[in-house]
Amino acid sequence: MTIEQQARLDLAVAFRSAARLNMHEAVANHFSVAISDDGQKFLINPAGRHFSRMRASDLVLVDMNSEDFGIEVGQDVDPTAINLHGQIHKLVPDARCVLHTHMPYTTALACLQGFEYLMLDQNACRFFNRIAYDRDYAGMALETTEGERVAKILGKSCSVLFLANHGVIVVGKSVADTFDELYYLEKASQLQVLAMSTGRKLQLIPNETAAMVCKQWLEYPNVGEHHFAALTEILDQESCDFRN
Repeated sequence: MTIEQQARLDLAVAFRSAARLNMHEAVANHFSVAISDDGQKFLINPAGRHFSRMRASDLVLVDMNSEDFGIEVGQDVDPTAINLHGQIHKLVPDARCVLHTHMPYTTALACLQGFEYLMLDQNACRFFNRIAYDRDYAGMALETTEGERVAKILGKSCSVLFLANHGVIVVGKSVADTFDELYYLEKASQLQVLAMSTGRKLQLIPNETAAMVCKQWLEYPNVGEHHFAALTEILDQESCDFRN
């Protein structure tokens, strides 16, 4: 199987799993994965295709170095996807996979003025000092400059970007690892929303402990691979047309 073929299958699993886990907005939001060393050739979802129906063959190959982005006749990609994902793949070398969602609990936290992620539970500690914040909502990414601005805020040291009044971007070196981070980010966000809704004083984890747990998370063997293999197995049993 070629790099592109595997990437198509992995990304199709990510789309369908996001739909099953309510981390999507129907035909909105975008996932992408680079298949070239410079990140300028990447696969992304076509305009109008529902996350729950995504197939490997539906994904569009974009070449940022080509005229009209190398998109084949009859295919269509939202301009916001080109501007945002294209610039992140270009300016953030480790962002081989870029997942952008408006998943509910994380987006709710991104809408709180001045919010910074709370080290409230073990899952949250995974993201200690790994989250960047865009505090200035500037509308849809209809211009290349907006994609550049967002990519520069994300930078090279963070894997998560909270977009004020908008959503979240998670980046990583593989679809499996990045989706695993997206999943645990939303689970930790759900817990934070629930805990804050009680009105009780929160018992936060000290920074020193959070840093240690973050290191444990990042060094724990094959977390993303095992999770993603299980998701793929579920789809193979229940919705195997994602491979088409």
